[in-house]
Amino acid sequence: MSDVILAAGAIVWRKHKEKFTEVAIIHRPKYDDWTFPKGKCEIGEALIACAHREVFEETNITTEFGPFLGKVEYASQQGMKQVSYWSAKVIDEKPFTPNSEVDQIKWVAVTKVSEMLSMETDREILDSFIKLKFDTKPFVLLRHAKAVSRDEWQGDDDDRPLEDLGINQSKRLLSTYKVFNLEQIHTSDAIRCYSTVEPIANGLNLKLEVTAKLSESTYRKDKDKAFDYAKELLKSEINAMICSHNPILPKMLNKLTKKSDVDADEEKLSPADGWVIHRDGKEIIQIDRLDAPLV
Repeated sequence: MSDVILAAGAIVWRKHKEKFTEVAIIHRPKYDDWTFPKGKCEIGEALIACAHREVFEETNITTEFGPFLGKVEYASQQGMKQVSYWSAKVIDEKPFTPNSEVDQIKWVAVTKVSEMLSMETDREILDSFIKLKFDTKPFVLLRHAKAVSRDEWQGDDDDRPLEDLGINQSKRLLSTYKVFNLEQIHTSDAIRCYSTVEPIANGLNLKLEVTAKLSESTYRKDKDKAFDYAKELLKSEINAMICSHNPILPKMLNKLTKKSDVDADEEKLSPADGWVIHRDGKEIIQIDRLDAPLV
């Protein structure tokens, strides 16, 4: 994979006033082609953060990301390129200014866009988009960042702080999770959880909802409290995040998705990993895993 250029982008969509879905395609004068917004990842940048950044830079459109659509590979002038794609709902459009990289944007009905695309790989991603329920609400389950080990900590376990790696992870999480246009962040009252999501909350100007119901100490006494808390939040129409612990989160995911047709991830979360549950009302459409940021 070292010789493969990593890139990311999105299918940006909105509802036309006539109720049909239309998507944005861009024209690149350098290649004289029509494609979806995308671009190369910066060093250490998460793929989803790259996709969000590139969409804004190329279109001046602010988006809320939805389900992951897949990845494609193709040969480019710079070498083999692997591009990961997400669905992205428009939440704000500013006037577009043509430039040397992108000189036109067109909004095209989703049923007609295939014939305008220049690359076969774009049509593959479009097929994934069309087959999926893409108008979803995100519900994030995030494990706290790397904490000082239990063996090294002499105080109460709820007071165990992040270690240096965890502090650096927490500072990098905002670029990943701001893509979901979060409205609420709920966290265990354990210091390691609170400290993990505080930079995200500050960056999004959100007040943290801190509760003992999501902590390990409460879970040991009553295993239903964390699940009941998450269940009520999942039922809402809110773009929400929960930050908690292993072993709570894997069991929470299994319970929340038990009645759905979507299989839960069987692997536990490492520190600062997360799951994103994409839901449409009561229906769970897809679960995406997001790895901890590189630091």
